[in-house]
Amino acid sequence: MARALRTVPGRTDHVVVVGAGLAGLSAALHLTGSGRRVTVLERESSPGGRVGTYRGPGYDIDNGATVLTMPELVGEALAAVGADFTSTSPPLVLERLSPAYHARFADGSSLDVHSDPDAMAAEVSRVCGPDESARYLRLRRWLGRIFDAEYHRFMDANFDSPLDLVSSREAARDLVRLTALGGFGRLGARVDRTITDPRLRRIFTFQALYAGVAPADALAVYGAIAHMDTSLGVYFPRGGMRSIALALADALTTAGGEIRFGTEVAALERTGDRVGAVVTAAGERIDCDALVLTPDTAVVDALLCPVTRRTPRRVRVSPSAVVLHGTVPTAIASRWATQRHHTIDFGHAWKRTFAEITARRGRGRLMTDPSLLITRPAVSDPGLVLDRAGTASEPLSVLAPCPNLHSAPLEWSSLTGPYVNELLRELEKRGYSGIAEHFTIDHVDTPLTWLGKGMAAGSPFAAAHVFRQTGPFRRPNLVRGLDNVILAGSGTVPGVGVPTVLLSGKLAAARITGPVGARSAELHSKARSAGG
Repeated sequence: MARALRTVPGRTDHVVVVGAGLAGLSAALHLTGSGRRVTVLERESSPGGRVGTYRGPGYDIDNGATVLTMPELVGEALAAVGADFTSTSPPLVLERLSPAYHARFADGSSLDVHSDPDAMAAEVSRVCGPDESARYLRLRRWLGRIFDAEYHRFMDANFDSPLDLVSSREAARDLVRLTALGGFGRLGARVDRTITDPRLRRIFTFQALYAGVAPADALAVYGAIAHMDTSLGVYFPRGGMRSIALALADALTTAGGEIRFGTEVAALERTGDRVGAVVTAAGERIDCDALVLTPDTAVVDALLCPVTRRTPRRVRVSPSAVVLHGTVPTAIASRWATQRHHTIDFGHAWKRTFAEITARRGRGRLMTDPSLLITRPAVSDPGLVLDRAGTASEPLSVLAPCPNLHSAPLEWSSLTGPYVNELLRELEKRGYSGIAEHFTIDHVDTPLTWLGKGMAAGSPFAAAHVFRQTGPFRRPNLVRGLDNVILAGSGTVPGVGVPTVLLSGKLAAARITGPVGARSAELHSKARSAGG
């Protein structure tokens, strides 16, 4: 018989949620739906957190995640308060991208990554041959089984300790099933044994970077991320990824929840083993019966350490990224070889690239042969095309993974300009003609950007998913010594990514409301039928 999971004891009528990112909004919606009074405190002027907005001259552009998978989790959070994709203001309209990605390789070949198995099998057969197409289908089936074996037991689940993995016959059975599938082996090795084309191997292992490790080191359980990316579908919300946060925030306030923007929490007030209030940077005291903290680990620890008197546990942090945000004339972009929403442009190097950006203790370096993610959202949403100085232009983002500040304490204050120019020259060489001259860059994010937002080691990707920071070994959402404080977000369970932080908010809420079980399944079903 499974042990009862710990929940917040005592009164929980008023819950304060710190942070209006996706984790905080998800927690707030599930809590509001359970009848709690919820106050969300957000230091920025708009919601979204890592899925927020930069303001450019006459336009907005997403400042964080650009890839949406499992949108039914957005629907589930909305359904917690009786809302759906059509009822928010404005409505949340999602488009399934086909292809999900376009991949370009250094040998001049390219490949569209389709979520539909038949379309993808045909594309693999065209590029890599029919034998490789058959191997792709075998890999796809394995990735799906990995996902199915771990999702409800290991991702959409709270843990009190690693013993919860064997706390019941059902849990032990699922653990055995995942082990039998090779889930605790290495992702890179398993993919390499199944498919042979090195280009295709990259398509199904680059997602290890989301987990903060090289494919050769990533646990095979992270094949679940590749399954989400390549099989379950990639979506884009009309108006940009920021539309997700706006929809969640609208549903929350419509249901009676409160969001206070421009409100930074500076301290916590402890009474016994509970936090009874938060104190804002402006000196305002806000009482709470329970508290959900969603900022990055470094910010959370700065709040918790004075009241718990505990030294923060050392964590291994994921690599970081340099991201260029701006606009490019549509006439220039329309001449490029790729006309896709997402393009992954791979360099020749692969293992060396991961070695460079994941090296530890100051040995990291910038990619010498970069692989880049180019995002052109107006390809899917023409409404994002704007007039800039009399020229039809579209938003453009270029992401280059890089080491974090622990791995490589580079002088980004002086390095940023030269590195941006280097990336633009490389893109010109790869066929993005005119990008160096015509890409008007309005924002450049570097590890210093993330550090300034309180993110450990200047990385927006939180703790790496090495074994000791995975599943029940990851930082728990419970706080030792405090009965009514719960964590959510990418630094805690289940981890990094849009689907996982939405789950983390739901799991945090369940620590306050009690197990959601059948209710969660009901909401999940409603979310899928409502357009997720």
